[in-house]
Amino acid sequence: MYVAVKGGERAIANAHAWLEEERRGDPAVAELSVAQIREQLALSVNRVMAEGALYDPDLAALAIKQARGDLVEAVFLIRAYRTTLPRFGASLPVDTGAMDCDRRISATFKDLPGGQVLGPTFDYTHRLLEFRLAAEGGEAAAAAERRAEPAPVPHVAEFLGRDGLIEPAGDGGETPPDLTRAPLELPAERALRLQALARADEGFLLSLAYSTQRGYARNHAFVGELRIGRVAVEMEIPELGFAVEIGELALSESETVNQFKGSRTEPPQFTRGYGLVFGQTERKAIAMALVDRALRWQELGEAFTGAPAQDAEFVLSHADNVQATGFLEHIKLPHYVDFQSELELVRKLRAEARTEDGR
Repeated sequence: MYVAVKGGERAIANAHAWLEEERRGDPAVAELSVAQIREQLALSVNRVMAEGALYDPDLAALAIKQARGDLVEAVFLIRAYRTTLPRFGASLPVDTGAMDCDRRISATFKDLPGGQVLGPTFDYTHRLLEFRLAAEGGEAAAAAERRAEPAPVPHVAEFLGRDGLIEPAGDGGETPPDLTRAPLELPAERALRLQALARADEGFLLSLAYSTQRGYARNHAFVGELRIGRVAVEMEIPELGFAVEIGELALSESETVNQFKGSRTEPPQFTRGYGLVFGQTERKAIAMALVDRALRWQELGEAFTGAPAQDAEFVLSHADNVQATGFLEHIKLPHYVDFQSELELVRKLRAEARTEDGR
C-alpha cells in the first residue's frame, strides 16, 4: 500500500537497505554464521521448527539470522518457505517408545525401567549469569557421559494401564485432516486440535497452561513422563513392499496424568494430556499436554467452567502466532480512507451534540 504513495518504491528500497545494515550490525564484529546459530542457539532453532511446522535445523537457523533474532518473524519465513515444497509421500507414525532418550523424567514414579535421565536442562542450574561465557575463545565444556547402547523404554502410563487405572490411549482412529493443507474447521476433533497446539505460539500456550494450574479449568496434573530424544522416521515404499528408514527427528514428548472422578459410563480413573513437539521444547510440550487435557472436558463429560483453556474456539483461533502477527501488524499499514471517514463521522457527531446543547 505504501507503493501508491509518491516516492513509495524508493522509500521501501531504502528501508530494505537500512534493515540489512541493521541486521549485519557493526562490520568490525565477526558475522554470526548459520552453523553457529544452529549449534549454539538450538532452543531457538527448535522453537522455530516447531511453530513453523518444518523440521530443518539449517533453514530454521537461517530464518533466525535473517529475522535478526525475531523468532515469530523467523516462524513466518519458515511457514512461507514451507508452502513452496513439494509433497511426495507420508511417513509412518513415529514410535516414541523406541526413542533414544537424552532426557527422560517422571514426576509420578521414582524407579522406572530404563531409569530417569536428567539430560541437558536448566532445571538444576542456579540461574546465575556465567560471565566466563563472555570471554572470547573460552575452553569448551567437557562432554557429558552418555549411554553407549540406547534401549527402548516403555511409557510410564503403561504401568497404570495394566491395572486399568488410566484411560486407554486409543488407536488414533482415521487419519485426521492435515492442518498445513486445509483450514481449521470447528468443532475440531482431538487429533486436529493437537496439530494446532503443536504449531501454537509457545508464550500463548504457556499462559493458557498456567491458567489451568491456577484453577481456570480445575486441571490438576502430574507429569507422568517427559522424554526428549531422537526417533527414526520410516516411509513405506510401494515398489519395495516394506518400510525403510529415511531419517530421524529430535522430539519432546510429554504425557500428563490427570484426576478424573468418573461418570455414568466410566469409573474413577486417571486421564491423559498429551504434547509432542519438534526438538528440545519441553516447556511447550508440557503446556501442550495441559491445554490438551483442558480441551477434553466435553468428551469426558465434565462441566464447562468458562475457563479460556476449555474454549476450543478461543484457543485454536488465537494460538497461531503467524496469523495473529499478520492481523495485528496490518493496522500499521495505510488506512487513510478509513480514518478520514471515521474523522468525518466524529466531527458530524460533535456538531450535532453542540446543536442539541444550544437548544
